[in-house]
Amino acid sequence: MGRFEFYGPGLTAVEPSDLKGKLVVVEGADGVGRSTHIGLLREWLESNGHAVLDTGMTRSALAGKGLKAAKEGHTLGGITMSLFYATDFADRLENEMIPALRAGFVVLTDRYIYSLIARATIRGANPQWVKGVYEFALKPDIVIYLRAPIDELVTRVVQTSGFNYWESGMDLRLGEDMFDSFIAYQGKLLTVFDSMASECGFNVVDASENIQTVSERIKALLEPLLVQPCPCRPT
Repeated sequence: MGRFEFYGPGLTAVEPSDLKGKLVVVEGADGVGRSTHIGLLREWLESNGHAVLDTGMTRSALAGKGLKAAKEGHTLGGITMSLFYATDFADRLENEMIPALRAGFVVLTDRYIYSLIARATIRGANPQWVKGVYEFALKPDIVIYLRAPIDELVTRVVQTSGFNYWESGMDLRLGEDMFDSFIAYQGKLLTVFDSMASECGFNVVDASENIQTVSERIKALLEPLLVQPCPCRPT
């Protein structure tokens, strides 16, 4: 039997035993530093002989541009947005992640179904329905959950990209302005993520420490998975 498993029936014509690579998920709230650490991980993995694919939400060829455009309009309902995100994820899983895993790549993904389930649940979707939508997803080798307190997230967002409509949960009317709404929304996300961490066995990393320390802790968690380099390293 293959090392990989699906959460449910899975995708047709995909045999888990054919997947030779590693699926590494980096999860966490907005502003916690996921993209920074995925970039550092990619550099580290490639320097150690591993071929790497990195991916993330709204990057699919099929749905990525349409999803970004829909978010600009702020007009689609919660269920519609959930299914739009599911389409984006399904396209990336089938056409990016699974081919890379077949070839023996390390696949790094900035968020996975956990963020999608958390966001939909907070917006009122039935948790069992949302989980059912993603039964076709592969169970990853490891989930790195970068966690930082709300005040740290606020500071980072203010110093970098600034608040935006969706990351602040403005569609939920949680506060008078983006600042208050961000605190309320990210607090709800942290509550759901903390519950998932226990339920799904996330590896929790304190992201409030300096970048180098966090990076070394993530590498230490990944090293047991990477006993030998992937055979697909380009020459």
